[in-house]
Amino acid sequence: MKIKVALLDNDIRYLNRIVAAFNAKYAENLEIYSFTQAEGLNTALETNKIDVLIASDACEADLEKLPKRCGFAYFVESHDIETVKGKTAICKFQKADLIYKQILSIYSENVSDVFGVRISDEDCNLVAFVSPSGGVGTSTLAAAYAVACAKNGKSVLYLNLETFGSADSFFHAEGQFDMSDVIYAVKSKKGNIALKIESCVKQDETGVYFFSQPRLALDVMELNTEEVISFLKELRISGKFQTIVLDMGFGLDSGRLELYQNAGRLIMVGDGTEISNAKLLRACGALAALEQGMDMSISGKLSILYNKFSNKTGRLLEGLDIKAIGGAPRFEYASVGQIVMQLAGMDIFDKII
Repeated sequence: MKIKVALLDNDIRYLNRIVAAFNAKYAENLEIYSFTQAEGLNTALETNKIDVLIASDACEADLEKLPKRCGFAYFVESHDIETVKGKTAICKFQKADLIYKQILSIYSENVSDVFGVRISDEDCNLVAFVSPSGGVGTSTLAAAYAVACAKNGKSVLYLNLETFGSADSFFHAEGQFDMSDVIYAVKSKKGNIALKIESCVKQDETGVYFFSQPRLALDVMELNTEEVISFLKELRISGKFQTIVLDMGFGLDSGRLELYQNAGRLIMVGDGTEISNAKLLRACGALAALEQGMDMSISGKLSILYNKFSNKTGRLLEGLDIKAIGGAPRFEYASVGQIVMQLAGMDIFDKII
């Protein structure tokens, strides 16, 4: 299924360039019609089922003639313009990839049918990183594991669901949309969630996919457990990712426990210090007690991974029926990016990948 896109702009040279770029990269997904005059466009709207129209703000497009389910946006010449006459604005002078994502976002809001390849969610592995201890570098390890997966040729998504967490601390890429746009789509249940995800996801130079942090930290708290699981289901059956790395806060409420059960692996992080080990012991004990009283299976997925570990100040937990994957040392005088790349190059993740 192709999205039919009509472009209206009086700059024929620009139209030729953008159409050529779309045809070169997205011929399987887009069917492009370009016009320099509104008259030709009106005829096309009558004879073809146009899904998205993007018209220059210098052209006189008759919006009343748009089909009911046709999305619309204005082409503008500045990144600073977000809307024109109450309609979405798209800057002409940016990469075709970014314009394509904006087209997907507009289209996703008007359709609910399935688009693209979808596979069983069993083909996507969900690995969750949590810790009952603060400051042990759980997010850094999760990000490093995502990079390690990408280095091994896997299509991997790093998903940060912490209230104050941010994927942007580790990964960077251009794009207009962020996690808030995804959250709104999930909660509103309008349009095609899979397409909205495709329009919002970004890819770091390491190969890791991610969503930029929400515009407001509290937006993540708007998602209830049912919505998070539905979101994860969409991600897993999209066919885009082989592995999803879930970075989330630790808790024993019913919502967290349900997320743990949905994960294929649950990695609990500590640093080997006395305080961290005590919290790990209590957390593991609490999970075991809950399993006995509830119909759950979590302990079998659980592994311990040590970070910032020092033989001088730390020790490995003993007597636990939970396997330890390994440990990583503390890296001094290094940036976050450097630490992530150092960790990703170690063999501590081999048992997970």
